[in-house]
Amino acid sequence: MIQPLDGVRVLDLSRILAGPWATQVLADFGADVIKVEKPGAGDDTRSWGPPFLADAQGRPTSESAYYLCANRGKRSIAIDMATAEGQRLLRELVVHCDVLVENYKVGGLKKYGLDWDSLKLINPKLVYCSITGYGQTGPYAQRAGYDAAIQAIGGLMSVTGEPDGAPGGGPQKVGVAATDLLTGMYAVAGILAALRHAERTGQGQQIDLALLDTQVAWLANQASNYLVGGVVPGRQGTAHPNIVPYQVMPAADGYFMLAVGNDGQFARFCEVIGRPELASDPRYATNAARVAARAELVPLLQDILRTRPAAEWLAALEAAVVPANPVNRIDQVFDDAQVQARGLRIELPHASGREVPMVRNPLCFSATPVQYRAAGPVLGQHTEQVLEQVLGIDADACAALADQGVLGTAGK
Repeated sequence: MIQPLDGVRVLDLSRILAGPWATQVLADFGADVIKVEKPGAGDDTRSWGPPFLADAQGRPTSESAYYLCANRGKRSIAIDMATAEGQRLLRELVVHCDVLVENYKVGGLKKYGLDWDSLKLINPKLVYCSITGYGQTGPYAQRAGYDAAIQAIGGLMSVTGEPDGAPGGGPQKVGVAATDLLTGMYAVAGILAALRHAERTGQGQQIDLALLDTQVAWLANQASNYLVGGVVPGRQGTAHPNIVPYQVMPAADGYFMLAVGNDGQFARFCEVIGRPELASDPRYATNAARVAARAELVPLLQDILRTRPAAEWLAALEAAVVPANPVNRIDQVFDDAQVQARGLRIELPHASGREVPMVRNPLCFSATPVQYRAAGPVLGQHTEQVLEQVLGIDADACAALADQGVLGTAGK
């Protein structure tokens, strides 16, 4: 079955998460993603463990779970770009590629002749995606950018966590590297748009994508609340800044998430909790009124909800078509009936001889379903294969280059 990006070749010079996440999605869509790694070391995340994958005999490998989460479906080649011969090989590969993704510091690839200004001369249709912390321009352009630091400077931590003065109050980062992941997805969108432009015009281009820009852009309603309303949003724990009641609520035996999104749902919620009169009380009848009365309404509801176990409330709310869910641990997520029905856990073959459990791409295409190839590759697993297929370099020549330290082979 033909995949959407069959025939598209991507040279992946990125590492850590934002770039690899983007190129993994492109690989899921059928692109041939060639991941370039440093011989003997590879992507930084290969060593970010434990946990590490165990092989078919139960022995630990050098493949970290972190690396595996963002590199499925790719081919790994180990080339030392610090060598003149390594740079030559990479430039030759660029001629045969449609896309290049990199996340080096601004100007960091110029000394290797792998910067945009150099490569557009040898491949005018190239889509060159540069991912940095702060972008190619501006006073912070030379700074290194890391997800947690960007969550801080980009405002996310100011609206994440409990308010100052509350138990556990203070800034919090999101529990996954959200800014990296969102930047990766913006990279996918930008690359696909630029590929369309290149197909129509024959003209490639550089994409300048910054983690900080992404973070500010996806402040979404919080940014709009400030820009339109003039009020600086603060941390509200799990509560929603614009909707009430919409937050984690206590039960007799724990917590659950309540997400009342409109006045009709609020009326049904009030029936469930045995207080139907609250829905007609002018202090609470509309969402705007409830937001204004948050400080008095939420404690009232919390006192009621503490009287019964979470499972009972969830069953009653589901029957009344009021959105509410348990607050699941990660193991409970994968035990959930809906998650299992959607097949979100998959297993893919790995060079170690075992199947690797992973989370599938969430997109479901009716005509071109994602065809997964393999879990993340062993370092340098495809070096000889790629150089022979793309550049016509035979095994003997590859061996000679390996002896010179230009190339690494499988696991090296």
